[in-house]
Amino acid sequence: MHLFQKLLLVCLLCPLQLLAKEDPRVRVRFETSLGKFTVELYNETPKNRDNFISLVRNGYFKQTLFHRVIRDFMIQGGDPDSRNAAPGQRLGEGGPSYTVPAEICLPRYFHKRGALAAAREGDDVNPLHEGSGSQFYIVWGKTYSNEKLMEMFNASLRNPAKPMPMTPEMMMTYEK
Repeated sequence: MHLFQKLLLVCLLCPLQLLAKEDPRVRVRFETSLGKFTVELYNETPKNRDNFISLVRNGYFKQTLFHRVIRDFMIQGGDPDSRNAAPGQRLGEGGPSYTVPAEICLPRYFHKRGALAAAREGDDVNPLHEGSGSQFYIVWGKTYSNEKLMEMFNASLRNPAKPMPMTPEMMMTYEK
């Protein structure tokens, strides 16, 4: 059995709980077959935060899988079709019939290891960067040499259509 298949089998997403109601930051606990972990939802992204909380409270994620695992990049879940998926079934298309507006807060919040974000279709079919109504991913996070980071930064400067702001905090986060 390949590593990816093993991860699909053991990354079962069990019931989630909202934690610490007296704390203004909302936290959600994931309980999986590989253990538990907690994520924090940002108040600066209220539409995405409130959508995720609503899905948690309604049991939407119970018994779903992390159906996409890409080493050094991310793990993705939230597809309700994964709940009773047959072996080999293609996943990643399921969800509610709505999207959530983008609430990108760069450079304050960015894709660093452990960040939770809404999955979305590519720019070619989703120019507004709207997020999936239910699918999410957790950043695994890859690190780069300082030289590679500078190369990526300089390349972004040459492409004004897709600028990549790179703060010192980002550089330290991604540096090996």
